[in-house]
Amino acid sequence: MLDHETAPVTTGRTATDEVFQVEGHGIDPIPDAERHGGAKDVFWLWFGSNLTFTYVINGALAVAFGLSFWQATAVVVLGGLSFVAIGAAGLSGVRTGTATLVISRAAFGRRGNWPAGLLNWIVSIGYTIVNTVVGTLALEAFFNDLGWHGGQAARALALGVTLALTFVVALWGHATVQFAERWMAYVLAVGFAVLLVLVLPGADTAAPSGAPGASGWSLAFVVMLAGPFSYLPMPADYTRYLPRTTTLKAVTWSGALGGFVSSVALGVAGVAAATQVDMTDAVAGTESLLPGWFQSLFLALVLGGSVTNSIITLYSSSLNLQVLGIPWSRARAIVISAGVTAAGSLGALFLTDFTTSLLFFLSLLIIVFAPWGGVFLADMVLRRCTYDSAGLHADTGGAYWYRSGWHPAGLIALLCGLLFSALTCDSELWTGPLVAPLGGADLTLLGAAVSALVYVLLARGHVRPLRAARS
Repeated sequence: MLDHETAPVTTGRTATDEVFQVEGHGIDPIPDAERHGGAKDVFWLWFGSNLTFTYVINGALAVAFGLSFWQATAVVVLGGLSFVAIGAAGLSGVRTGTATLVISRAAFGRRGNWPAGLLNWIVSIGYTIVNTVVGTLALEAFFNDLGWHGGQAARALALGVTLALTFVVALWGHATVQFAERWMAYVLAVGFAVLLVLVLPGADTAAPSGAPGASGWSLAFVVMLAGPFSYLPMPADYTRYLPRTTTLKAVTWSGALGGFVSSVALGVAGVAAATQVDMTDAVAGTESLLPGWFQSLFLALVLGGSVTNSIITLYSSSLNLQVLGIPWSRARAIVISAGVTAAGSLGALFLTDFTTSLLFFLSLLIIVFAPWGGVFLADMVLRRCTYDSAGLHADTGGAYWYRSGWHPAGLIALLCGLLFSALTCDSELWTGPLVAPLGGADLTLLGAAVSALVYVLLARGHVRPLRAARS
């Protein structure tokens, strides 16, 4: 399998990481001379990409599981705090200049990283589909407001517009993604702030008649943490251009603050809306709470938010395909991801019930990402985020070849975490045999802790920081 793209075309000293130009780099390490930007860019990336209506849906689901306004709000806030881990994971990109799923070869081995990478690609595409569908439904509703009730034709056009907006920005690459996320964030932040002001005062803050129980609490946490956990395979994708002098503190708090503010604000909006109206159709339910003058603007916000989130997941999926060995440039590989996203979105919009499909997907997402993230973060801590760059990109041999390209500690830990998550998962798609003995609690999230603990126990004897690593 091929690891590297051909050398990027550059003009003078500047690489092709420029706004509205196709990025020349893929998973190849970014040279120090081409590093640029600062930690504030990380803030805008995570802030803008998380101004997505999906968090409103997630907040509403927490109420649907039986939580009161204040209980659901507490879950939303705790879920937002998980962005600290996402921000910290970005330091690996600063240190190596490459993508997260290249760096994870250190934890799983050159060949062992492949199956984990494939699972991550599948689930990340699934998350892109979720946001694409949300944006499509919002644009279709906007068409209805304009008086065009075009049925399937209107929905198909809405899907085409949503996909086009996402694909064009992701195709251009890193610099354009950063630019788009920042400027769209300015507009979306104002709009969603108005939404919060309109929805929050009417929230019913009284306690529900019955307690949610272990099942309600655990499912609410699974739903709220699904978004942050889905980003675990991609923080380095957006920090790999930052100068090596960028500190852990700066990267961590910039990323954490960006993701926390937007996800919590929209999650609380969803909680407030769900205490007032039926949110089975979250877009229609929220729209019913808004004055007429804001309804069309609200639909535009939903569309814009879905696009900002889909942009980063689609972009990262193209790097993921290179990690899996697709011998194409990043710009060509993204066509595969876009095609699969389009097909999946068509199925979700025309063949299945979207809400049911969303719950199915969120349960699958946590089963995969929680254990994988546990191993990756544990490995990063053991190494103190120091890596042998040549070893990460070596086809054979090198520091991360382990046993014929497989790292037993990483793979065993991942399997243990996956098994624990599967046994304790409570969803429409699958109910683990341990759910009933646990009183209905869904402990899928603890798969991360299980995999991290197993990895530390198995790897601490031979996984350690590089002595000569640069700080």
